[in-house]
Amino acid sequence: MSSRQIFSAEDIRRAVTRIAHEIAERNEGVGDLVLVGIRRRGLPLAQRIAATLADIEGVRVPVGVLDITLYRDDLSMRGPAPIVQATHIPIDITGRIVVLVDDVLYTGRTVRAALDALSDIGRPARTQLAVLIDRGHRELPIRADFVGKNVPTSRDERIETALREVDGGEDAVSIVREEE
Repeated sequence: MSSRQIFSAEDIRRAVTRIAHEIAERNEGVGDLVLVGIRRRGLPLAQRIAATLADIEGVRVPVGVLDITLYRDDLSMRGPAPIVQATHIPIDITGRIVVLVDDVLYTGRTVRAALDALSDIGRPARTQLAVLIDRGHRELPIRADFVGKNVPTSRDERIETALREVDGGEDAVSIVREEE
């Protein structure tokens, strides 16, 4: 297995800052905004974006976390007892602008599951998607509104994101290739 770092902690910080600026600009402020991180690494990214938006706009944007485990279309392949964790969104999302946040966009199936989960919680006025890395290879017609970096990959490569809040240590994004 070989691994190559493509994003350092500083690169991630810059990408989060850029995404936050783009979110504020596209939505003409943050008044109706709710950030919802897809569990696991989407939550700390959503919290970082919210902190940056607070610095930029002077308003604290609510942040929630969404567990999509029971909405996945590959649930039967994940073993007999999936671990379901809490979904917590601190305010009603109905009529608000929800920005789903995740670390990597790949096939689009995680985002589809998140959209299904959101629809059980409320009816946002608009839903947008922010991702740190878009690696391509979509299986569903899903596109991110805000992207930290587009990283072309082959199907035999994996993107590994490490965030200090989840993984400890340094923030980084790497491409991992299985050796034949």
